[in-house]
Amino acid sequence: MPVKANIGFAMCGSFCTFEKAIREMEKLVNEGYNVIPILSETAYSTDTRFGTAVGFINRIESITGNRIISSISSAEPLGPKKMCDLLVVAPCTGNTLAKLNNGITDTAVTMAVKSHLRINRPVLICAATNDALGASAKNIGGLINTKNIYFVPMNQDDFLNKPKSMVGDFELIPDCVEKALNGNQVQPIFK
Repeated sequence: MPVKANIGFAMCGSFCTFEKAIREMEKLVNEGYNVIPILSETAYSTDTRFGTAVGFINRIESITGNRIISSISSAEPLGPKKMCDLLVVAPCTGNTLAKLNNGITDTAVTMAVKSHLRINRPVLICAATNDALGASAKNIGGLINTKNIYFVPMNQDDFLNKPKSMVGDFELIPDCVEKALNGNQVQPIFK
C-alpha cells in the first residue's frame, strides 16, 4: 500500500495522555501514514506512574517502524529535508504552547515545529493543559491566529475540580490530520 503522507508525531510531557496519543498514532499507521515519532527530551527520558520511558519508546518505535527523534539537532533537519507533510503535537502541554507562541526553541518538539513551519507546512496541536483557560489562554489564542497552525478541538476535562483545564479530543486526530493537510480547521475548536 502506498504511503498516504509522512506525519511527524511529537509528544510532550503530559504523561497521563500518552496512552490516548499512542492509540491515535497507531490508527494513523493503520490508515497508511508513515509516522515519524518525535519526543521532547523530558518525554523521552522520564519514568512516571503512567509508564517507563523505555516502555513508551519501545512501543512507539514498534508501532511506527521508525526511530524516535529526541534531540534538537536531530529535529532540525525536518524542515530543510521536507521530511513531513504535517506535524502533529499530541499531547501539547501548556509549557510547549507558551514556547511555540513566543518563538522559544529549546526542545526536540519546539525545534521540529519551528523547522516544519519554516517551509510553510501544517502543524496540528492537540492541547493537554490544566491552565488552558488561565495562563495558557493567551498562547492558544496567539497560535490559533498563526498561519499553518491547526488545533484538535478541545473541551474541559473536569470543569468542577479543574475549571481552567482543557484537553484535545485525541480521537479526532485522524480526521483533523486529513483536514489540516487540506488547509482546514475542524470546528468548533472549543466544545
